[in-house]
Formats: sequence, C-alpha cells, structure tokens
Amino acid sequence: MALTGPRSGRRNVVLIVVDDQGYQAGCYGDPVVQTPNLDALAAEGTIFTHAFCTSASCSASRSVILTGLYNHANGQFGHAHEPHNFHTFRWVRSLPVLLAEAGYRTCLIGKFHVQPEEVYHFEQYLNKGIPGGSRNPVAMAEKAREFIQQDDPRPFFLYFCPSDPHRAAKGFANDRDYPGVRRITYDPQEIPVPPWLPDYPETRAELAEYYTAISRLDQGIGRLMEVLKETGHWEDTLIIYLSDNGPPWPGAKTTLYEPGVRLPLIIRSPDQRKRGIRCNAMVTWADITPTILEFTGAKPPDYPLHGRSLLPILEETDPEGWDEVFLSHTFHEVTMYYPMRAIRTRKYKLILNLAHWLPYPFASDLYACETWQATLRRGDGMFGRRPVQAYIHRPQWELYDLENDPDEVVNLADDPKYADILEELRGKLRRWQEETNDPWTVKYRYE
Repeated sequence: MALTGPRSGRRNVVLIVVDDQGYQAGCYGDPVVQTPNLDALAAEGTIFTHAFCTSASCSASRSVILTGLYNHANGQFGHAHEPHNFHTFRWVRSLPVLLAEAGYRTCLIGKFHVQPEEVYHFEQYLNKGIPGGSRNPVAMAEKAREFIQQDDPRPFFLYFCPSDPHRAAKGFANDRDYPGVRRITYDPQEIPVPPWLPDYPETRAELAEYYTAISRLDQGIGRLMEVLKETGHWEDTLIIYLSDNGPPWPGAKTTLYEPGVRLPLIIRSPDQRKRGIRCNAMVTWADITPTILEFTGAKPPDYPLHGRSLLPILEETDPEGWDEVFLSHTFHEVTMYYPMRAIRTRKYKLILNLAHWLPYPFASDLYACETWQATLRRGDGMFGRRPVQAYIHRPQWELYDLENDPDEVVNLADDPKYADILEELRGKLRRWQEETNDPWTVKYRYE
C-alpha cells in the first residue's frame, strides 16, 4: 500500500550516509558485531535486502544519492578531493538545493566529498567544535541537536555523514578515545571472515578493528535517534540509513561485485503502519532523491531522474516490478580508470568491463591494507574464492549465475549454454546506457 501521508505541517528528513559499511550489522545477519541501535531502527521501519549503490566509490556514490542521477550522467566520475578533482556538472540540481527551494532549512554534518559546492549547497555546515570530528558520531548527534532546535519554523533536512567505518591512515581510527563513545572491542578469532576475503590472522585483526569502528558508529545513530525523540521530531521525520559503498578491502569497495555494491538500506517513515518489514525489492541509491522529494512534496528538477520513490513499497515484502538494477563505475582515484557497467537481475549479473585490456587498478588504501599485503607476502594465488589473476585481469564480459554462484567466481559469458541470456542482458544494458546518456556508449561504435 502506498504511503502518501499528509502534505501539511512539518515533514522533516534525516539522511544518514555512512562510509564503507557492508552487511556488518546485526539486522543483516552478522552474528558478532554489536549494532543494537541500527537493529532498533530496522525494527521501527523497513530493511531492504536487495539495495545497491550504483558505484562502489565514495564521491561517485554520494553524487547519485544527492542527485538521483547515475554518476556517468551527473559528471561526478570519481573522487572530488585533491588531486582527483572530479566535478558534478553545474546544470545538476541536487537534493539540498531542491529542498531549500521548497522551504526547507538544510544542514550537512560530517563528510561532504562532492563538488562544486554551489551544486550541492547546504544552508549550514556544522562541523566545527566536534571533538573527534566525523569519527565521533555521538558528538555529531549533539551538534545535530543544535541544528534541530534552532528557532526556525521551517522543516529541516539533515544530511548526517560519519566517516566510520572508513579506514584511517592506518587502521580504523581506533587509536584514541572519543568523548561520549564507549569503546567496544572484538576478539579476532570470533570474527566471521566473509568468503571473499582470505582467512589470515591479518584479515581477522583488521576485521576486528573494523567492527570496533562500526560499533562506534552505531552509538552515534542511537544518540541521533534519542535527539529526535527528545526534541519532539521522532514522529514527523523520515529517516534513511545507508552506506556509500562496501567494505574497504579488495573484492568489495571499488568493484561491482556483490560485497562492493549490495549494501544496507533502512528507512523509517512516520507514515508507516507496518514496521519491521523486510522488503526484497531491488533498489539503488538513484531511488533516494525521488523518495525524499515525494515525502517532502518538493518539486523535482525539469529533467527525468533515474530512480523512483520507495515510499509506495515500504510496507511490502515482495513488490512487483522491482527485479533488476543497473550499476555504473568509472573512476575511484584519478589514477584508477576502469569503467564498468552492469545489470543485476534476481538470478544473473552481467558486467561490461569497458577497459578490460588494462589491469584492474587498486585504491591506495586497499593496496596498503594488511590483508592484501599478507597475500603478496605469502604469494597466494587466491584471494578469498577468487584467483588473484582473475581479479587483476578481467575479460570484457563477466556473466554470473548468482543463485548457483553467489561468490561470482564462474564466468559464464563464453559458455554456449548461456548465449541467449548473455544476448538478452547485453541488449538491456546497452539500452539503459543510451537512455541515461552514458558517454561511454561511443565505445559500441568504434571498438
């Protein structure tokens, strides 16, 4: 049943975008990590089981979240910060700008990581005076209280972006204490090592630190929910929680493989009558802007968006017509040119590697991570269940039967038995590229 809700009165929005979290949460089945606040939010709303970022890279992904356009169309092909310096096209009208025009006061707390500022302009940037900065989500929540309680009758849009659990220069920023945060530590021997990573002592040690950062993050989410309740805005605020891309290891972040793109998404609407729903619709971050525009009644831009509102399916488990998604990645760092496009259905995933003759590039932090360095030291030919050489050297087409091969190891693209499936998905992928003005469609003509 569609959730229309009243269009009068305060209709606030809190959009929480965390940094590099995959399915490491209790509500997503992780048996070890402590995320009681995230689990409570899921119990109060809808948890999506098939939600996907469209590009597993920070800036590119955040541009999709805030524009409703795939990054190959909005121009934010890769990282915004120096020396990478990618920009969104200036004609793009982003979510905070559209909400401001609809009478909202807008605020960013935490990580920004898109540009130019005027395209993504927020009325307020409240990052000063937070002890620990965006690594202290509890203090960020207290700063959010200042914004929410301002003497201003307009409804608010809060964009809340902790830097956890992204890697720090070394480790996961657990080398200090943060005011208001209780340090939660994990025994590396108890950590479940996912199948896409090798089970080394170095891997377990890194995962234990990663889990500590996630538990720190979870405490900030809990405090933010308390602030909404204490200020009287729990029942007039839409809360959306998601991650920009998958965990910061090779095999996940920067790839279009499942660990990099299949991510947590939790939405709690004050209009919901049914709560604790697990929705199996296949959705992407291109759907976030349309969802918020519908909830607020804000006017969309004068060009078509690439997603659609999720509000009508928040109380449904298996809605019809949500059975395929498209993915698009071009850069991470400026040195990491490796354009990929993909279609993912319930059963299959087809990846087009547009620069397949190039070796797959490594993000600087992923190459330096102890897990990858341990692989190099050991001279292992496998990384998790994937051959190292298959990770670095990829064919033009990768076709996987996800029902029988969830780890995406057996490429069926050259198997004659799957020729019809390959042709069908290739046709859909090309049509989608053309419909979304993908500049890389030129390669169909001259390559």
